[in-house]
Amino acid sequence: MPWGEFKDTAAERRLFQRRAMVMLVFVFLLLLVLVARMYQLQVVEHDIYTTLSDKNRVQVQSVPPPRGLVYDRNHVLLAENRPVFSVTVVPERVGDIDHALEQLVGILDVSDEDLERFQRRLREPRRPFQEIPLRYDLTEDEIARLAVHRHELPGVEVEAELVRYYPHSELTAHALGFVGRINRDELQRIDPVNYAGTNYIGKSGVERFYEELLHGKVGYQHVETNARGRTLRVLERENPVPGEDLQLHIDLRLQSRAHELLDGRRGAIVAIEPETGGILALASVPGFDANKFVTGISVPDYRDLSESKDKPLFNRALRGQYAPASTIKPMLGIAALDSGAVTRDLSIWDPGYFQINSKGRRWRDWKRGGHGWVDLTHAMAQSCDVYYYEAAIEMGIDTMVDYLSRFGFGEDATLDVAGALSGILPSPDWKRATHSQPWYPGDTVNLGIGQGFMLATPLQLATATALIANRGEWVEPRLLKDIQGDRSAEEFLPAETHEPLQLKDPSDWEFITDAMAEVMHGSKGTARASGRGASYRMAGKTGTAQVFSLAEDEEYDAEEIKERLRDHALFVGFAPTEKPQIAVAVIVENGGGGSGTAAPVARALFDAWLLELSSSGSGSLVSKADLQNEVP
Repeated sequence: MPWGEFKDTAAERRLFQRRAMVMLVFVFLLLLVLVARMYQLQVVEHDIYTTLSDKNRVQVQSVPPPRGLVYDRNHVLLAENRPVFSVTVVPERVGDIDHALEQLVGILDVSDEDLERFQRRLREPRRPFQEIPLRYDLTEDEIARLAVHRHELPGVEVEAELVRYYPHSELTAHALGFVGRINRDELQRIDPVNYAGTNYIGKSGVERFYEELLHGKVGYQHVETNARGRTLRVLERENPVPGEDLQLHIDLRLQSRAHELLDGRRGAIVAIEPETGGILALASVPGFDANKFVTGISVPDYRDLSESKDKPLFNRALRGQYAPASTIKPMLGIAALDSGAVTRDLSIWDPGYFQINSKGRRWRDWKRGGHGWVDLTHAMAQSCDVYYYEAAIEMGIDTMVDYLSRFGFGEDATLDVAGALSGILPSPDWKRATHSQPWYPGDTVNLGIGQGFMLATPLQLATATALIANRGEWVEPRLLKDIQGDRSAEEFLPAETHEPLQLKDPSDWEFITDAMAEVMHGSKGTARASGRGASYRMAGKTGTAQVFSLAEDEEYDAEEIKERLRDHALFVGFAPTEKPQIAVAVIVENGGGGSGTAAPVARALFDAWLLELSSSGSGSLVSKADLQNEVP
């Protein structure tokens, strides 16, 4: 018998079978796990993974609404939208953003400002997969070059968008304002849902005040994209709601005439329709091209505007605060009559100066030898300062402030004019708070001729003049005339807050109106040259505001004074005196006397509105018969 053990084949078979069974069980368990996992993915979590899968190929894109258009009172387009092609970048799809920017700079003319603005937008909070504009207003050649390199630039697209355009930009920039790119501060206060996809927002003027109406409501669309993120087709779309179209009271023809009349000078003109309060013209000269601000003004262009000594960006009509000078005398005449400080027949002696007491300071009259005996009518027509010095002392500061505030001075009395300043209506409390000084009688004397601490804007002067034209009935100035849709303009205008200015004797309105008419038509009126030959009767008041103070015995010599230190020329007035159709305020900075500079501008504006525009459009409602009946 050989040494060793015999092979036990039966035992080996059983061992193999046991091992095979274990492996089969293991494999079966793995299959069960795999089936269970597949069941979970395909059945239990089907909706989740379907959504994730769709997100890889289907994107939800916001569709910005077209901004509402703006028209003038005759339906002339003032603000429209034009298509502009821009190159946009989606950082999440680009990969290496720095390399992509290098390529784009090599293909397009991308300025340092464009790159800086892009980097700033890249750092700001934004929605995922939101495109960021890099360059605007691409030319056809630039679009073609981008198309050639399109396969090398995933996440880079040429987008067409509607961008605000102002066809009459120089004329309407200060009245309409402009839109611009949404900045970080604005992102914090706007509705992120409704502004999804919107790049522009109203920055000033009508564009800002009526932003809610003009913007509209955002829409959405589901689009299918390829692996590179390029849109293949639109699967579903919810259209945006366009912004409302607005019609303003402004008449572009009158606005253009106002700019022509001020061309080459610095100044402002505000024209109001007394019956409605509608602002017919709001001109600030010089102006600027608002279109440059829409997609982002260049640094050199902005530097030229901001550093110009003529200050074209400054809205003189709304924010220019000037001493009203003698243009305030009609309002003070009403105050003096109604308070009993003077009577219609009261005459005073004007020797050419005024003294509170015999040993006190002398306040001069503009006419060095004085006007002699003058009553209120002659004091208005000849702009006698001494008469108003006396009236101011008789009234006292509290009475003057009370009446002037009821004319809208010292406040923003408008309904929808964004950015208007309130001016300064000085009082003892105001002086104590701002200058830590008491109120002196001399301050009252200065206020009597609209000098001293008082400041008013051209819009405030036009508003106060319109109140006289309306014989005390308040109609707050407004720009919005109508909404071109089903909605009413009144629901978007603030409620009126001013009570009518009721006088003890309502006929005082007519008396002051007649006195203002003497300024234009009287033989000694300061603006009689401007009123000569008119086929209608107009009421007005000239003013000359000092830019710097003269010594007590110093004479004013315009020829020896630097141009920008010369007096400002002012004028306020309305026409016709019966059924007034237009009230204006004019200021020509450093223009000298109001009678020689500002009054002719106002006369030309009156003629344009009452005679020229009324026969060729919907300007004035006054008939030629009414005008002829007004001839003095």
